Parts: sequence; C-alpha cells; structure tokens
Amino acid sequence: MKKAYLPLATLLCITIAAILTLLQQYGFISLSADALAAIRWTGTAVLLLYGLQKRSLTTWILISMVVGAQIGYDFPQVAQSLNVLSKVFLKLIKTIIAPLIFATLVVGIAGHSNLKQVGSMGWKAILYFEIVTTLALFIGLAAINISKAGEGINVAGIEQTDEIQAPAKQTFADIILHIFPENIAKSIAEGQVLQIVVFSVLFAIGLAMVTEKKRKPMLDFCESLSETMFKFTNIIMYFAPIGVGAAIAYTVGHMGFGILINLFQLLATLYIALLVFVLLVLLPVALIARVPIIRFLKAISEPVSIAFATTSSEAALPRAMEEMEKLGVPRRIVAFVMPTGYSFNLDGTTLYLSLASVFVAQAAGIDLSWEQQLLMVFTLMLTSKGVAGVPRASLVILLGTVASFNLPVWPLFAILGIDELMDMARTSINVTGNCLATAVIARWEGEFNPDQEIGLVETTNPDLMQEEKAAPIPVHS
Repeated sequence: MKKAYLPLATLLCITIAAILTLLQQYGFISLSADALAAIRWTGTAVLLLYGLQKRSLTTWILISMVVGAQIGYDFPQVAQSLNVLSKVFLKLIKTIIAPLIFATLVVGIAGHSNLKQVGSMGWKAILYFEIVTTLALFIGLAAINISKAGEGINVAGIEQTDEIQAPAKQTFADIILHIFPENIAKSIAEGQVLQIVVFSVLFAIGLAMVTEKKRKPMLDFCESLSETMFKFTNIIMYFAPIGVGAAIAYTVGHMGFGILINLFQLLATLYIALLVFVLLVLLPVALIARVPIIRFLKAISEPVSIAFATTSSEAALPRAMEEMEKLGVPRRIVAFVMPTGYSFNLDGTTLYLSLASVFVAQAAGIDLSWEQQLLMVFTLMLTSKGVAGVPRASLVILLGTVASFNLPVWPLFAILGIDELMDMARTSINVTGNCLATAVIARWEGEFNPDQEIGLVETTNPDLMQEEKAAPIPVHS
C-alpha cells in the first residue's frame, strides 16, 4: 500500500469498525461476534501500519489506546494481567514529581529575584497573574461540576482495589497542618506534593535573599536539575504507549467502551470552558485596558498558531515577544512580563488541571466537597509553575497530586489518550493570556502606545534610537 493512501485507509477502516460496532450495540444490525471482532482487528492492523510510518509518540499513544481497548474488550482476562505495566509507568512518573517541582519553583522564584528592581511592575504583574489564574481555576471547577463528565462510569470490579480510597474527612486544623512539612525527606517519600511545594517556595525565597555570589551556584544547580528532569520525563514518556495501552485494556476489560464517551464529554467541557474564560475574563480585561482587539488578535495569530501546533508555549515565545513590541508594548515590559508569565500565568493549564482533577474523582464515584476540590486545585496551581515549555508535563504534575490525595490514577491514563487535543487548546490560551498580560501591565504603567512606530524609544538621540532598534529581543529559556 502506498504511504500516501495509508492515512485515508486507516481513517476509513477505523470509522467502519466503529460504526458497525455502534450499530450492533444498538440492535440496528446483527453480525456474529467473530465477524465483528475480525473487522475491528483489521482496522487496528491498518492503524498499526500507519503508526510504523508516522513514528510519533502522540500517534503511538493514540494507537495504544485503540489496541488496549480491543484487548480489554475481546480478552478481558488477559487485560487484567497487563495492569502491572500501567503500574510500572505510574511508579516511574512518581519519581519525577519531587525534583521537578523543587527545581522549577526555585528557578521560577529565585531566578526572578530582581522583582525589587522592577518595583511597581513586579507586584502589578504578580497580582494580575494570580487574579486571572484564580478566575480560570473557578471557571474550570464550575464547568466540570456542571457537565459532570466523569459521572456514570461503571467502576464495578475495580472499586475494591487499593487504588480507590476516598480522601479522609479532615478538620480545618488538619488541612492547615497538612500543608506544612516537618521533614522534607518524609514528604517526598510519602508523595505529599503540597508540602514539597511549601518547602520549595520557602527555599526559593531564602535563596533570593542571599548575595549573588552564593545564589548563583544553587540557581545553576536547580536550572540544570530542572532541564534534566524534563529530559527524564521525555525518556519516561517513551514508555507511555505501553503504560497507557495496558491501563486502557484493564479499564475497558472491567467497564466496557462506556468510558470513551466520558472522555469526549471531558474534551468538550474543556473547550467550552476555555471559550467561556476568553469571553468572560480575557475579553473584558482587554476592553478595560483599552487594548485594540482587532490589532491584538492579528498580532497573536501567529504565536498562538505555533503554540497550537507544537503544544509548547516556549516555542511561541520569541515571536510573541516580537509581536507585542510591534503592538506598542515597551521592550523592557515585554522582556519582564512575558517570561515571568510563562511561570506564573498559565491560564489554560490551570483551568485544565481543575477540570481533570475533579473528573478523576467523579470517575471513581468519590464525592469531593468544595473545600477538598479547592485544596486540590490550589495544590495543582502551585505545582504547575514553570512547566509551560514542556508538552504534557502538566499530566506528570496531575498524576503526582491525584495520587497524593488518595484518588485513583486509572482515569488519567485514559485522559492521556486525548491529552494532545486538550494540550493544543490550553497551550493556546496560555500564550494568549501572556500576550494580553504584557499589554495590561504596560497600560497600568502608563506606557502602552499602540500607535507608536516599531522600535521607537523616548529619546532625541538618533544613535540611541538606532541602538534600540538593533538590540536583540531577549528570550527566556
């Protein structure tokens, strides 16, 4: 078969198999079980051929979902023995959590220790970031509690396993005491993510207070550790197709294909919630800051397209900085607000984390109070700082936090199959929110001039003007 026709043949075979399965399930046609299984496995075989041609991690994760669902449906006894592979993947993921959180938070906070020098711009940016991300958090919580995308999944057969345990009822004093670590090694061993966050934040503040000579070695170490853990994550993700396929096989073997409907409900919930966030938060903010909407949309169209295609905010950063400067935001504000926002202003990621975390509880049939939901998503909001540049790193953070709250992890393996589609949307909102933040802070500082010439600076010295035009745009790494 020619490679050019393989994607079309793959789509056609999978579509036919899916339609016939649905028609059989609802009684519109009557085929033997063997014939229907043969059709499904034929479509799966063509999909495997397409995967061999594509050789993409995302493609193989999607393929593993299909293969795992087939094994779980046709060979449920075999699927139960595959659960060990998904647990291996989970254990490997858990090893990443503590060093990744520590390194990214220390670099994100201590690495921007010049907040004192930038004065009012610094506190205005942080205040704006926290207000907007908190609004995103509440919109995400409201959306998932309205859609209830995780409810209705049949958990019979797995609800007695040690993975699913309702969070223990806690008093307000218990919740406060649970936040603070008494021994960081114990917190890491027990997977207490919020305690690791608190330790990392205090450590970063202390590091920011020491002299540059003493701060630099530790900051360099944390930057190196952060980059290393991201690479470590990439290595672990190569095992993701096996872990995800095994988890889907185990899940479908117990619950059937019904969970796939819930996944598409979750995907629809995310896209609708992000649209609501844009219309109810970002648009009013742009109007209040008197940002020219049409020109702003034209300016961000290319960076957002890059972010959507690559699922990485960092890939869009250089172009986004250039476009916002052209829009009339001073270079010094762009150079500070944009990179800082990539650590502290992850609107799309925050909204997604609140959706996904509550979806997990709904899927397991665990009723979380509003206090428990807020504590969990607040933890996720803190632990997500600094991971904007790594595709699907938020899933790593989500896995660790969900496990630390004694919630099941099998729904997250299912989410991983559609995470690429979710990541494209949330990353685009991350970039849009950070671009808007530069304009808002510039307006707040009284320095936003959308009508100025590109590269024009407030000086009468032609040499200085030429120098400013020629200076390279700083890029955050």
